[in-house]
Amino acid sequence: MNEIVNAPGLAEPVGFAHAVVAGPGRTVYLGGQTAQGPDGRIVGSTVVEQFDVAAGNVVTALAAAGGTPDQLVRMVIYTTAVPEYKASLAELAPVWRKHFGRYYPAVALLGVAALFDEEALVELVGTAVVPG
Repeated sequence: MNEIVNAPGLAEPVGFAHAVVAGPGRTVYLGGQTAQGPDGRIVGSTVVEQFDVAAGNVVTALAAAGGTPDQLVRMVIYTTAVPEYKASLAELAPVWRKHFGRYYPAVALLGVAALFDEEALVELVGTAVVPG
């Protein structure tokens, strides 16, 4: 199993881990997932709506590789709307739990000027270590 490490002397992490020590297994690098529906179109007009779809896409891609959300060791969240993301934290928390439970890997949030799909507000890129 992967081990969550929260460093003494650093601020208590909320919604992320300071570090994750990956257990033995296969490393799965997930491609960036936006709020693309099955037809390739972006679903949702807010950060929360799009995060919900993108997170579901991450879980689906991870499952196809034989993994589960608790095997994520890292998640990078790219957004073109940092102020909206920060203002939506209370709404994003239950969406995170819906897809990933109360498991929080090492997470980074990066503001970007644009994503490949012009309508996309968020893109999630994950790394997991799957036993076996």
